[in-house]
Amino acid sequence: MFRRKHAYHFNSSDAEQRQAKINELKSAFGPLSARGEKYCSEACLIRYLEARNWNVTKSKKMLEESLKWRVAYRPEDIRWNTTSHDGQIRFLVYVLENAILSLPEGQEKMVWLIDFTGWTMAHATPIKTARESTSILQNYYPERLGIAFLFNPPKVFEAFYKAVKYFLDPRSIEKLNFVYLKDEESMKVLYRCIDPEVLPVDFGGRNNVVYNHEEYTKLMLEDDNKTSSFWADDAKPANRVANGTLVADVRPQSSLIAAKAS
Repeated sequence: MFRRKHAYHFNSSDAEQRQAKINELKSAFGPLSARGEKYCSEACLIRYLEARNWNVTKSKKMLEESLKWRVAYRPEDIRWNTTSHDGQIRFLVYVLENAILSLPEGQEKMVWLIDFTGWTMAHATPIKTARESTSILQNYYPERLGIAFLFNPPKVFEAFYKAVKYFLDPRSIEKLNFVYLKDEESMKVLYRCIDPEVLPVDFGGRNNVVYNHEEYTKLMLEDDNKTSSFWADDAKPANRVANGTLVADVRPQSSLIAAKAS
């Protein structure tokens, strides 16, 4: 008689099983560049594992693609910029990179508040840009979004959202919340994530802060310095991932993207 083999069931709540998966994913990669090692922290590995339901093979493939993208796109070298389709994408990446560096220690996810007040189809992002944006967010920044609030989207936005929704995975869609200033119940959801004392008056809060572009620019330039310091290359010999294999990483000089902010 043959003894029936018991199927292995992974329990994401089991600390030992989680750590075993993390170690397995970590050992799947050989030597990385200094920047690659900084990027592939344990928290990073966990995010990629969560994005692929703790399947190490799928997580490894996703992380490899992210590392290749980061080598080619060099998001850490983008600076306060932007115009045009490519500029809009790079600015999105720039804001994400800065926001990630500003997260409190131990926090991996973010709350997004996106203002659609006064939005019309004339303001609609080109489908090409929307598709590329969602691809970057989902494939190269997995599990960074905790929850997103779409504030005061007009009725006409529904048509655009239906087109963009096609590019979103179910996990991302579940995190989207439509909130309306005149809808008390939807605003309660927003208040649970953002303290009304912090939330600007325009968004239904009690903070009378006024946007000042000059002051904001100064803050962004300070963040640029922080980013440069964090990602500064060291003297360690570097390798990178290309086509699924590790090859020597010849580092170009850091490119400073300087364009007029929109």
